[in-house]
Amino acid sequence: MSKNERPQIKNEDQYEALRDQGYSKEKAARIANTPDNVAGKKGGKAPAYEEWIRDELYQKAREIGLSGISKLRKSELIEKLRSH
Repeated sequence: MSKNERPQIKNEDQYEALRDQGYSKEKAARIANTPDNVAGKKGGKAPAYEEWIRDELYQKAREIGLSGISKLRKSELIEKLRSH
């Protein structure tokens, strides 16, 4: 897909640099489109994934559309969620 065919990317240079580093198109676009005044700020007050039970991690993974997760252990689910 050419630059003209994809949705608007606010910071093309940052997007391309992230793609060169191996980030997925989706993740690179999310980062490149984050306003500067929000970037780098810590998220919400949710506990760390290590404090969640396996079923909560599984439901979160399903909610965001991850596949191949039904037989994963807790540690594997955490890794998959963090690398999405």
